[in-house]
Amino acid sequence: MDAVPERVMAAGALPGEERQDVTLRPHSFEELIGQHELVANLKVFVTAARERHEALDHVLLCGPPGLGKTTIAHLIAHELGSEIHVTSGPALERKDLAGVLSHLGERDLLFIDEIHRLSPVVEEILYPAMEDFKIDLVLGGGPRARTLEMRLPRFTLVGATTRTGLLTGPMRDRFGYTARLRHYTTDELHQVVRRSASILETAADADGTEEIAKRSRGTPRIANRLLRRVRDFAEVEGEGKITLKLAQHALSRLGVDERGFDEMDRRLLHTLVVKFGGGPVGVETLGAALAEEADTLEHVYEPYLIQEGFVQRTPRGRVATARAYELVGVPVPARLPGQGDLF
Repeated sequence: MDAVPERVMAAGALPGEERQDVTLRPHSFEELIGQHELVANLKVFVTAARERHEALDHVLLCGPPGLGKTTIAHLIAHELGSEIHVTSGPALERKDLAGVLSHLGERDLLFIDEIHRLSPVVEEILYPAMEDFKIDLVLGGGPRARTLEMRLPRFTLVGATTRTGLLTGPMRDRFGYTARLRHYTTDELHQVVRRSASILETAADADGTEEIAKRSRGTPRIANRLLRRVRDFAEVEGEGKITLKLAQHALSRLGVDERGFDEMDRRLLHTLVVKFGGGPVGVETLGAALAEEADTLEHVYEPYLIQEGFVQRTPRGRVATARAYELVGVPVPARLPGQGDLF
């Protein structure tokens, strides 16, 4: 896979919904909804770097998928007036890294998505690039091999990760600022949906857009995806306007309930409560029962269920909470599974 960083294309050059994803993104910090403390700090750092005519210190963006890490990286570049070069951890190989870095200009941004998936070799080469803005190239082979130092322009590395714990300590320590994105409130998501509906030129009332926001799991990406699907129902089965009744009908057809749970969320809870008596059960066993990869359960479905208080992780495995029993429709036992595991 070619790891040479891509530049952001104009929205008009992208087809269909991919183009809409770009146009729905905010174009400045002022347009960004939510993440107020993080944005306030970034404004300070960006303004200081711009006034000193220096490269911004390296930034690490952490958080669950869909909260806007890529968007914030683009906004940093926009506010700095710099060009952004985009690549990803799995795409970078040792032979590609020199080419990637050679494309950078003074004070440009290099955005590496999924930075926790960098190979150890690439990570080691990046250390001097981040600290001293240089890399050592090995030319030739065998007894004729020699080392050439390649100087780099002062650039800013912006890394994004959904799994901070997989980053090595030396890599984490080289970032000057670590920004942790949080899930959005329903009110913030309501603002996101209303803004997106306006951009898409879709008629919607406040109750309809709020219903979409309530079922979006605290994630703007999900909110925008649901909005586009509800818009389809409004145009085909409705009168072109997203109302509360239309939104409820469309989301029900999509299998998204009032809590934002989809079919897999409900199957997971039902399996945990009914098949395994509420647990504790290991994620591998749970994945086998659901015919789903354990890694997908652990990193895609579990975080929201844990955040909402339906599942707990214990040393012996996953256990269902009282809320899970109530959702499945099974009487809550007098003593919940997992109670007293630590004693």
